[in-house]
Amino acid sequence: MSELPFTLDQLRILKAIVSEGSFKKAAESLYVTQPAVSLQIQNLEKQLEITIFDRGGRKAQLTEAGKLLVNYCERILGQCQETCKAIEDLNNLQGGSLIVGASQTTGTYLMPRMIGLFRQKYPQVSVQLQIHSTRRTSWSVANGQLDLAIVGGQLPLELNELLEVIPYASDELALVLPSKHPLSKLSELTKEDLYKLSFVSLDAKATTRKVVDQLLINSGLDTQRLIIEMELNSFEAIKNAVQSGLGAAFLPVISIEKELSSGSIHKPVIADLVVQRELKLITNPNRYSSRAANAFMENILPIFCSQDSPLKSKDKA
Repeated sequence: MSELPFTLDQLRILKAIVSEGSFKKAAESLYVTQPAVSLQIQNLEKQLEITIFDRGGRKAQLTEAGKLLVNYCERILGQCQETCKAIEDLNNLQGGSLIVGASQTTGTYLMPRMIGLFRQKYPQVSVQLQIHSTRRTSWSVANGQLDLAIVGGQLPLELNELLEVIPYASDELALVLPSKHPLSKLSELTKEDLYKLSFVSLDAKATTRKVVDQLLINSGLDTQRLIIEMELNSFEAIKNAVQSGLGAAFLPVISIEKELSSGSIHKPVIADLVVQRELKLITNPNRYSSRAANAFMENILPIFCSQDSPLKSKDKA
């Protein structure tokens, strides 16, 4: 075959249709007209002599041939993006971009500080942060949509062979009380004391709540005995509820540093109970690692595992 039967623009349009779910939304995302999108797909089908979309329904549904094409389309466009990154690297971090990912808590409280320091050192590098669930973030690293990520949850089993997973740090899940709570005057609590408290917790259906409960169970707590008085949808809302005197809670230490410093909440010592979760750095060793990504991992990540940090560094695997 002397000439390719498709162009990169056609593949970009195809990917946009699949991502957006319709020709109309794809056209809007690419800032072109819907007829132009339709024409490009028609030309692509003619050139490849296949039918890409089943046009019988309201939503753009891929045929089997279409699914095969999209699979290769994503790989081709991914290679193009990596090529651009490699060329940008020739400028020795005087430009280029870095796309990092994180799970919810890490992305909210830790990553912004890391990115801020990185931008001070490399102001010419454009940085994007994407915060999603551990599962979605892991797949984005696997697909080359993210350069690297730090997550606290369990990675999909099917990605264990593909991703490089490095234990990065441990973050304590701490019991916190309102500063004026009667038990905040005690130097130490017992596990039995916890079963007498009223707790503010995440929604029982939330994935993060299940992760938290499992950590507590692994640490020897009977979560069925904990009295849950209120359920909220975020750690930030729970933190505000604790400060308002509405109950106790288990919160990641990285989310409460300011409040502990100001004394607006109290973190008691609990005898024979340490609840920790492991934060993991994940990368895809089969993808191109840019100078920006390497600089972030070599010059920024170690700083946040210092002894002064709430994160305690772990030996790399």
